[in-house]
Amino acid sequence: MPAVGGVIAKIRKEPVSNFNMTDQEREMHNRTWRFVTAAHSKDWLFDGAVELQRTRLSSATDFRFTEERYYNWLRNEQYNSSRTRYSTVGRHILADLDTVSSTFASICAVVEVDRQRQIAASSLPAVGTDVRTNMQARKTENDWHIDWFVRALNYRYLSYSYALDHLLVETPHEQSMGVDENLRKLRPWVDRANRHDFCGDGGNGANRGPSFTIPSRYQTMAIDRENIVPK
Repeated sequence: MPAVGGVIAKIRKEPVSNFNMTDQEREMHNRTWRFVTAAHSKDWLFDGAVELQRTRLSSATDFRFTEERYYNWLRNEQYNSSRTRYSTVGRHILADLDTVSSTFASICAVVEVDRQRQIAASSLPAVGTDVRTNMQARKTENDWHIDWFVRALNYRYLSYSYALDHLLVETPHEQSMGVDENLRKLRPWVDRANRHDFCGDGGNGANRGPSFTIPSRYQTMAIDRENIVPK
């Protein structure tokens, strides 16, 4: 599907790179995937549309996502207790909090890869035009993927907020305070994403260096017990 998607993207006059993916780029794609889709919320995160977008069989469709879908999905789930809906929202926010830090780190690593590509191309005059075109296309692809993650994180935050507000009216319960606290912890990550501050430098690249690495993410990250359907 990605190969076919690349052809279709070219027909749409979009940049398409045939560079091999770096380990950092593959890491970023794997880490951001759970934010653009999740098995538990299949009906509200449009898994089918997301897969078409990932493989570039279609252009970006997530702009059409509406925040009330998560709340509607919660309402239609047959829980034995209304409190369970609060627990569900809280667990979903915590799953995001458990993985967002390592996702930011993986994006930061890709930003550094693109920077080093530019430095290498500038210092190697023998590099041909086709390679430079591929480099720029890959930079655009990475930028688009990062923008997709930013939209997804905003969409999740707004969906959780919408659900909490409406649950408070429909089935008031003191458990809402814990959910609200989780949501408060997620907000700074949303703000950083909107600034493209993935490296902790305000988005200006001040803290990035030529030897940036992500140490032992899989060993140190908090456990996310959400079930993820393999792509």
